[in-house]
Amino acid sequence: MEISSGIHLIPGTMAHVYVIVEASGLTLVDTGLPRNERKIMKYISKLGFIPHDVKNILITHSDYDHYGSLSSLREFCPAKVHASIQDAEAMHKGESSRSLKPAGLLGILYRLTLPYFRAKPALVDEILRDGQSLPILDGIQVLATPGHCQGHTSFYLSSRKILFCGDSLRSSKSGLTGSIPKMTWDLALAQASVRKQAALEPDIVCPGHGAVIFNAQRKFPAL
Repeated sequence: MEISSGIHLIPGTMAHVYVIVEASGLTLVDTGLPRNERKIMKYISKLGFIPHDVKNILITHSDYDHYGSLSSLREFCPAKVHASIQDAEAMHKGESSRSLKPAGLLGILYRLTLPYFRAKPALVDEILRDGQSLPILDGIQVLATPGHCQGHTSFYLSSRKILFCGDSLRSSKSGLTGSIPKMTWDLALAQASVRKQAALEPDIVCPGHGAVIFNAQRKFPAL
């Protein structure tokens, strides 16, 4: 699904995978669950590209549903992988950067599905820093947005006013909400990250889950 010119959302990956298309190649934002690589490559093929056209992979954070297919993609894509130091260390070990112990029904579902979600170890080529600009589509800004997890990173295309926010924001019927408290490493930091992103006044917010939010400036949660 094309969100904006050259910006696509790949359907059917649970945690969203986005594709940025430019003449020099493709950039993926996150890689979805383990075994999502076929869906990703099928969509790229429909766009008229091959695996070697994937030049960059940006990882928002090291939850299994966001980097699960990274190891498999690296086997046939020459992409340079970018992530925060905390998430790079976790992915190198095939882990998440923080321990999740959800309670109740959510906890039962988490424990039952964990074997399916668990990702293979994967390497990162470049450690990201807050405020850095990557040479992707006229410059994409790196935003440290900790809270959901320690090293959570968002990415902002200022020329398009498009924000890729991972799980630091989630879409809802009323607009945008913050990270789910039971799945959040540090709630105060998560709220600060929401304020940081709201200050950018993005037109389009591309979350890790749920619908893409358009006309997003007035749809941020009140904190």
